Amino acid sequence: MTDMIYYYDGSFEGFLCCIFDSYANKEVLTAICCDEDLVPTLFASRSISTDRDHANRVYRKIVKCSPYTADLVQKGFLTCLPDKELYLYRLVVKLLREGPGFLRNFSDETLYPVLRAVRHLNGEAHLLKGFVRFSDLGGVLGGEIEPKNRVLPLLRSHFCARYQGEKFFLYDRTHREALFYANGKAVIQPLEHFQMAPPDEVEAHYRLLWKCFYETIAIKERYNPKCRQTNMPKRYWNTMTEFQDESYFKAQSSPEDAASHGAPAGIPALGIPPESGLSALESRI
Repeated sequence: MTDMIYYYDGSFEGFLCCIFDSYANKEVLTAICCDEDLVPTLFASRSISTDRDHANRVYRKIVKCSPYTADLVQKGFLTCLPDKELYLYRLVVKLLREGPGFLRNFSDETLYPVLRAVRHLNGEAHLLKGFVRFSDLGGVLGGEIEPKNRVLPLLRSHFCARYQGEKFFLYDRTHREALFYANGKAVIQPLEHFQMAPPDEVEAHYRLLWKCFYETIAIKERYNPKCRQTNMPKRYWNTMTEFQDESYFKAQSSPEDAASHGAPAGIPALGIPPESGLSALESRI
């Protein structure tokens, strides 16, 4: 068995292909990195091309051994766990070598880091179901979030069910991707550059009403900032209406102002989601 560093395209299918190639070439992986992180190294390395057939074979094998692990690997890939690919690779290797028996031991050194990361992912997704603030932008609802994990695949079903008759988008500033929904179809697409359009007078008024409501219902005698930060962590405040400064409540001065903001050229209109979306493997979440 040869120690090797693998580079892949950063997709879930590409990661599964790394597992396939490690077995096919009888190589032990010491690191799995994205192509964009490629740096010169003295260690043996290889670039892995993404093959959907290879990815599906690996995924079917994991499901056959343990459907629970398959779900864990999918969600683990969405987490912000450092070196998550290597942790997930070791989890799959142990599953194929020993079977699913070790999964009953939550303190297992291979299972625990992934399990903890997935719990953090699920917890963050749950919080954001209540912390997302949408704005009405000319008949389209738009919102932004700054999560640590890639939570959009987990939030998709919740918001699509909640706003079935609407058109909306939710932009992830951290991972530079957006969830688009219109006419019963949802897709998650990369979106490198984005700036939210300013509100019109009606939307600006509603924003002020929401902030006024938030401040009015507060009970001064029970003011407890530590308790508030426990239930509403401060790192989410940047995208929540009630914590914004005056500029957030300023209406656009002219139609040209709105035209200068929003998605860049080349991004499909919200009413017509593009055909290509998440891979079949990622869309199962």
